[in-house]
Amino acid sequence: MTGNIQLLGDTLAKAKSEDRAALIAYLPAGFPTVDGGIAAIKAVFDGGADIVEVGLPHSDPVLDGPVIQTADDIALRGGVKIADVMRTVREAHEATGKPVLVMTYWNPIDRYGVERFTEELAAAGGAGCILPDLPVQESALWREHAAKHGLATVFVVAPSSKDERLATITAAGSGFIYAASLMGVTGTRESVGNQAADLVRRTRATADLPVCVGLGVSDAAQAREVAAFADGVIVGSAFVKRILDADGDEAAGLAAVRELAAELAEGVRRVS
Repeated sequence: MTGNIQLLGDTLAKAKSEDRAALIAYLPAGFPTVDGGIAAIKAVFDGGADIVEVGLPHSDPVLDGPVIQTADDIALRGGVKIADVMRTVREAHEATGKPVLVMTYWNPIDRYGVERFTEELAAAGGAGCILPDLPVQESALWREHAAKHGLATVFVVAPSSKDERLATITAAGSGFIYAASLMGVTGTRESVGNQAADLVRRTRATADLPVCVGLGVSDAAQAREVAAFADGVIVGSAFVKRILDADGDEAAGLAAVRELAAELAEGVRRVS
Protein backbone atom coordinates (compact mmCIF):
# COMPACT_ATOMS: atom_id res chain seq x y z
CA MET A 1 0.00 0.00 0.00
CA THR A 2 1.33 3.42 -0.87
CA GLY A 3 0.89 6.63 1.03
CA ASN A 4 -1.55 9.41 0.37
CA ILE A 5 0.62 12.21 -0.98
CA GLN A 6 -1.80 12.54 -3.91
CA LEU A 7 -4.73 12.93 -1.53
CA LEU A 8 -2.80 15.65 0.29
CA GLY A 9 -2.16 17.52 -2.96
CA ASP A 10 -5.77 17.13 -4.08
CA THR A 11 -7.03 18.45 -0.74
CA LEU A 12 -4.86 21.57 -0.93
CA ALA A 13 -5.85 22.11 -4.57
CA LYS A 14 -9.55 21.77 -3.70
CA ALA A 15 -9.25 24.45 -1.01
CA LYS A 16 -7.52 26.74 -3.50
CA SER A 17 -10.29 26.14 -6.06
CA GLU A 18 -12.80 27.22 -3.41
CA ASP A 19 -10.84 30.47 -2.86
CA ARG A 20 -9.86 29.63 0.67
CA ALA A 21 -6.91 28.35 2.63
CA ALA A 22 -6.87 24.77 3.87
CA LEU A 23 -7.33 24.28 7.61
CA ILE A 24 -4.62 22.03 9.05
CA ALA A 25 -4.95 20.92 12.67
CA TYR A 26 -2.29 19.41 14.93
CA LEU A 27 -2.91 17.04 17.83
CA PRO A 28 -0.45 14.69 19.55
CA ALA A 29 -1.09 10.95 19.48
CA GLY A 30 -1.91 9.45 22.86
CA PHE A 31 -3.37 12.67 24.22
CA PRO A 32 -5.23 12.55 26.52
CA THR A 33 -5.21 8.78 25.80
CA VAL A 34 -4.71 6.87 22.55
CA ASP A 35 -8.46 6.37 22.11
CA GLY A 36 -9.17 9.92 23.26
CA GLY A 37 -6.64 11.29 20.80
CA ILE A 38 -8.24 9.42 17.90
CA ALA A 39 -11.65 10.72 18.94
CA ALA A 40 -10.28 14.27 19.12
CA ILE A 41 -8.88 14.06 15.60
CA LYS A 42 -12.21 12.78 14.27
CA ALA A 43 -13.95 15.67 16.07
CA VAL A 44 -11.59 18.20 14.49
CA PHE A 45 -12.29 16.73 11.05
CA ASP A 46 -16.02 16.83 11.82
CA GLY A 47 -15.67 20.51 12.67
CA GLY A 48 -14.15 21.35 9.31
CA ALA A 49 -10.40 20.62 9.30
CA ASP A 50 -9.09 19.55 5.89
CA ILE A 51 -5.85 17.91 7.07
CA VAL A 52 -4.55 16.74 10.46
CA GLU A 53 -0.98 16.47 11.69
CA VAL A 54 -0.55 13.75 14.31
CA GLY A 55 2.27 14.62 16.67
CA LEU A 56 4.67 11.87 17.74
CA PRO A 57 5.24 12.76 21.42
CA HIS A 58 8.87 13.38 22.31
CA SER A 59 10.59 13.72 25.66
CA ASP A 60 12.54 16.81 24.54
CA PRO A 61 10.27 18.76 22.19
CA VAL A 62 12.62 21.72 21.75
CA LEU A 63 10.47 23.51 19.17
CA ASP A 64 7.22 23.16 21.12
CA GLY A 65 5.84 25.55 23.70
CA PRO A 66 4.46 24.68 27.14
CA VAL A 67 0.98 23.66 25.96
CA ILE A 68 2.19 20.97 23.56
CA GLN A 69 4.96 19.96 25.98
CA THR A 70 2.27 19.31 28.58
CA ALA A 71 0.27 17.18 26.15
CA ASP A 72 3.37 15.24 25.11
CA ASP A 73 4.18 14.57 28.75
CA ILE A 74 0.67 13.23 29.37
CA ALA A 75 0.94 10.97 26.31
CA LEU A 76 4.38 9.66 27.25
CA ARG A 77 3.35 8.99 30.84
CA GLY A 78 0.42 7.06 29.36
CA GLY A 79 2.92 4.84 27.56
CA VAL A 80 2.30 5.96 23.96
CA LYS A 81 4.43 4.12 21.40
CA ILE A 82 5.07 4.54 17.67
CA ALA A 83 2.60 1.69 17.10
CA ASP A 84 -0.05 3.90 18.74
CA VAL A 85 0.89 6.78 16.42
CA MET A 86 0.41 4.49 13.42
CA ARG A 87 -2.92 3.28 14.79
CA THR A 88 -4.01 6.88 15.27
CA VAL A 89 -3.14 7.71 11.67
CA ARG A 90 -4.91 4.60 10.37
CA GLU A 91 -8.13 5.04 12.31
CA ALA A 92 -8.37 8.79 11.68
CA HIS A 93 -7.81 8.34 7.94
CA GLU A 94 -10.11 5.33 7.57
CA ALA A 95 -12.91 7.09 9.46
CA THR A 96 -12.74 10.30 7.44
CA GLY A 97 -10.96 9.60 4.14
CA LYS A 98 -8.94 12.76 4.74
CA PRO A 99 -5.16 13.24 4.70
CA VAL A 100 -3.30 12.59 7.93
CA LEU A 101 0.42 13.35 8.39
CA VAL A 102 2.82 12.68 11.22
CA MET A 103 4.83 15.52 12.72
CA THR A 104 7.93 14.27 14.48
CA TYR A 105 11.47 15.03 15.48
CA TRP A 106 14.06 12.98 13.65
CA ASN A 107 15.50 10.98 16.54
CA PRO A 108 12.50 8.62 17.04
CA ILE A 109 12.49 7.74 13.31
CA ASP A 110 16.24 7.21 13.28
CA ARG A 111 16.01 4.84 16.22
CA TYR A 112 12.95 3.02 14.84
CA GLY A 113 14.41 2.62 11.36
CA VAL A 114 13.61 4.76 8.32
CA GLU A 115 12.47 1.87 6.12
CA ARG A 116 10.26 0.42 8.85
CA PHE A 117 8.75 3.80 9.73
CA THR A 118 7.92 4.80 6.14
CA GLU A 119 6.54 1.38 5.30
CA GLU A 120 4.26 1.36 8.34
CA LEU A 121 3.12 4.96 7.82
CA ALA A 122 2.20 4.25 4.21
CA ALA A 123 0.39 1.05 5.23
CA ALA A 124 -1.59 3.09 7.77
CA GLY A 125 -2.75 5.43 5.00
CA GLY A 126 -0.53 8.31 6.09
CA ALA A 127 0.09 11.17 3.70
CA GLY A 128 3.61 11.98 4.82
CA CYS A 129 5.77 13.48 7.52
CA ILE A 130 6.65 16.94 8.80
CA LEU A 131 10.24 16.91 10.02
CA PRO A 132 11.07 20.20 11.76
CA ASP A 133 14.60 19.31 12.86
CA LEU A 134 15.90 17.21 9.94
CA PRO A 135 18.43 19.25 7.94
CA VAL A 136 17.81 19.04 4.21
CA GLN A 137 21.44 18.11 3.57
CA GLU A 138 21.00 15.06 5.80
CA SER A 139 17.60 14.01 4.45
CA ALA A 140 18.49 11.89 1.39
CA LEU A 141 17.85 8.53 3.08
CA TRP A 142 14.49 9.66 4.43
CA ARG A 143 13.41 11.17 1.11
CA GLU A 144 14.39 8.02 -0.78
CA HIS A 145 12.17 5.83 1.39
CA ALA A 146 9.37 8.39 1.60
CA ALA A 147 9.22 8.63 -2.20
CA LYS A 148 9.28 4.84 -2.50
CA HIS A 149 6.18 4.63 -0.30
CA GLY A 150 4.32 7.64 -1.69
CA LEU A 151 4.80 9.88 1.33
CA ALA A 152 5.25 13.65 1.40
CA THR A 153 8.34 15.16 3.02
CA VAL A 154 7.35 18.49 4.55
CA PHE A 155 10.20 20.73 5.64
CA VAL A 156 9.89 23.78 7.90
CA VAL A 157 11.16 27.22 6.92
CA ALA A 158 11.50 30.21 9.23
CA PRO A 159 11.68 34.00 8.84
CA SER A 160 15.44 33.73 9.36
CA SER A 161 15.84 31.45 6.31
CA LYS A 162 17.81 33.16 3.55
CA ASP A 163 16.52 32.98 -0.03
CA GLU A 164 19.25 30.57 -1.11
CA ARG A 165 18.40 28.29 1.80
CA LEU A 166 14.68 28.51 0.96
CA ALA A 167 15.40 27.35 -2.58
CA THR A 168 17.35 24.34 -1.29
CA ILE A 169 14.55 23.38 1.11
CA THR A 170 11.70 23.78 -1.37
CA ALA A 171 13.57 21.78 -4.02
CA ALA A 172 13.84 18.85 -1.60
CA GLY A 173 10.35 19.05 -0.11
CA SER A 174 7.04 17.62 -1.28
CA GLY A 175 3.39 17.98 -0.33
CA PHE A 176 3.70 21.51 1.03
CA ILE A 177 6.14 23.78 2.81
CA TYR A 178 5.52 24.54 6.49
CA ALA A 179 6.29 28.22 7.08
CA ALA A 180 6.87 29.09 10.74
CA SER A 181 5.25 32.49 11.18
CA LEU A 182 7.83 33.68 13.70
CA MET A 183 10.98 32.68 15.49
CA GLY A 184 10.53 30.68 18.67
CA VAL A 185 8.44 27.77 19.92
CA THR A 186 4.86 26.79 19.22
CA GLY A 187 2.03 28.47 21.11
CA THR A 188 -0.79 30.91 20.72
CA ARG A 189 0.08 34.54 20.07
CA GLU A 190 -1.72 37.87 20.19
CA SER A 191 -0.63 38.56 16.64
CA VAL A 192 0.75 36.39 13.86
CA GLY A 193 2.93 39.23 12.61
CA ASN A 194 4.08 40.57 9.26
CA GLN A 195 7.06 38.23 9.05
CA ALA A 196 4.79 35.40 7.93
CA ALA A 197 3.51 37.17 4.82
CA ASP A 198 7.04 38.06 3.74
CA LEU A 199 8.21 34.49 4.35
CA VAL A 200 5.37 33.07 2.25
CA ARG A 201 6.18 35.49 -0.57
CA ARG A 202 9.87 34.57 -0.53
CA THR A 203 9.14 30.84 -0.31
CA ARG A 204 6.69 30.93 -3.20
CA ALA A 205 9.34 32.61 -5.33
CA THR A 206 11.44 29.43 -5.08
CA ALA A 207 8.86 26.70 -5.80
CA ASP A 208 5.32 25.84 -6.83
CA LEU A 209 4.57 23.91 -3.65
CA PRO A 210 1.72 25.19 -1.46
CA VAL A 211 2.95 27.19 1.54
CA CYS A 212 1.11 26.67 4.83
CA VAL A 213 1.66 28.85 7.89
CA GLY A 214 1.78 27.69 11.49
CA LEU A 215 2.91 28.84 14.96
CA GLY A 216 0.71 31.34 16.72
CA VAL A 217 -2.68 31.00 15.03
CA SER A 218 -5.36 30.47 17.64
CA ASP A 219 -8.65 32.00 16.52
CA ALA A 220 -10.80 32.75 13.48
CA ALA A 221 -9.53 36.33 13.14
CA GLN A 222 -5.90 35.21 12.98
CA ALA A 223 -6.85 32.37 10.62
CA ARG A 224 -8.48 34.91 8.31
CA GLU A 225 -5.38 37.12 8.47
CA VAL A 226 -3.11 34.23 7.45
CA ALA A 227 -5.54 32.85 4.86
CA ALA A 228 -5.22 36.12 2.96
CA PHE A 229 -1.68 35.18 1.89
CA ALA A 230 -1.11 31.46 2.65
CA ASP A 231 -2.35 28.23 1.08
CA GLY A 232 -2.98 26.64 4.46
CA VAL A 233 -3.42 27.68 8.08
CA ILE A 234 -1.92 25.36 10.72
CA VAL A 235 -3.31 25.38 14.26
CA GLY A 236 -1.99 23.21 17.09
CA SER A 237 -1.66 24.70 20.57
CA ALA A 238 -5.17 26.17 20.51
CA PHE A 239 -6.68 22.70 19.95
CA VAL A 240 -4.49 21.11 22.61
CA LYS A 241 -5.41 23.86 25.08
CA ARG A 242 -9.13 23.19 24.57
CA ILE A 243 -8.62 19.57 25.62
CA LEU A 244 -6.44 20.55 28.58
CA ASP A 245 -9.05 23.09 29.68
CA ALA A 246 -11.72 20.36 29.65
CA ASP A 247 -9.82 18.88 32.61
CA GLY A 248 -10.53 15.23 31.90
CA ASP A 249 -14.11 15.67 30.67
CA GLU A 250 -13.77 13.87 27.32
CA ALA A 251 -17.17 14.91 25.97
CA ALA A 252 -16.47 18.56 26.77
CA GLY A 253 -13.02 18.36 25.19
CA LEU A 254 -14.38 16.84 21.98
CA ALA A 255 -17.12 19.45 21.78
CA ALA A 256 -14.56 22.21 22.34
CA VAL A 257 -12.18 21.11 19.57
CA ARG A 258 -15.06 20.51 17.16
CA GLU A 259 -16.34 24.03 17.87
CA LEU A 260 -12.89 25.58 17.41
CA ALA A 261 -12.41 23.72 14.12
CA ALA A 262 -15.73 25.08 12.87
CA GLU A 263 -14.76 28.64 13.82
CA LEU A 264 -11.37 28.32 12.15
CA ALA A 265 -12.89 26.70 9.05
CA GLU A 266 -15.03 29.78 8.68
CA GLY A 267 -12.00 31.99 9.27
CA VAL A 268 -9.91 30.48 6.46
CA ARG A 269 -12.50 31.50 3.88
CA ARG A 270 -11.13 34.57 2.18
CA VAL A 271 -13.22 37.72 2.14
CA SER A 272 -13.40 38.84 -1.47
